[in-house]
Amino acid sequence: MTEDETPRPYGTPRTPRITVRGEAHIEADPETARIFVTVSARGTDRRAALDDLTRRNTQAIELIKTYGEAIETLETGTLSITPQLTRHGRGERVRAYHGSVQLNVTLTDFTALGELTSRLADRELTRVEGPWWALRPGSPVHGRARRQAVREAVQRAREYAEALDTELGALLELADTGTSIGRPARPGFASRGVAYSEAGATELAAGPEPIDLEPVRQTVHAQVEALFTITPPALR
Repeated sequence: MTEDETPRPYGTPRTPRITVRGEAHIEADPETARIFVTVSARGTDRRAALDDLTRRNTQAIELIKTYGEAIETLETGTLSITPQLTRHGRGERVRAYHGSVQLNVTLTDFTALGELTSRLADRELTRVEGPWWALRPGSPVHGRARRQAVREAVQRAREYAEALDTELGALLELADTGTSIGRPARPGFASRGVAYSEAGATELAAGPEPIDLEPVRQTVHAQVEALFTITPPALR
């Protein structure tokens, strides 16, 4: 190839180029589900409220751990102990103490998810939020989407070349313009709390039924841009 025949970034009559985009949209079942569990305690005595919070947090963790390999990760999130003030005469005094601990739980067994969610939500002063369905960052679904996007770019460039009654030459550039996952804006089921009677006793049902949670399919989007040279067409 002579200097005049060397492909240039902008193309020449001797080495015209085609720029195309390849896209892929793949739906796949989620691989993980995450729930947030908030355990709370309250009372007029600071030490008693803290002891109650410690006990409930320990019980929740022990319950979660009984599900063994179904639990991928169990992490402690936010911890807070907050005094609630009330005005008394010219000053303020502490009326009560509120404490909470958040547990972040990721599961891979969706059958266990419904049962665990129901049992946690049935516990005293416990709030459950989720689930948030997801694919793992290293999921093979991402690779499938990228490969499909590349194949579509090549096919699209070949079709353009055929329309000009010519053929592809060389690949000059391939750019990954983004891979993303489409997720629902909200979790798959509404948060559930426990009810309280007027006397303040927790109304717990014996042996709660597992909550039926249907996994939300994940959509993976991949996009590439490719630059090819083509054999100069014989335009008429």
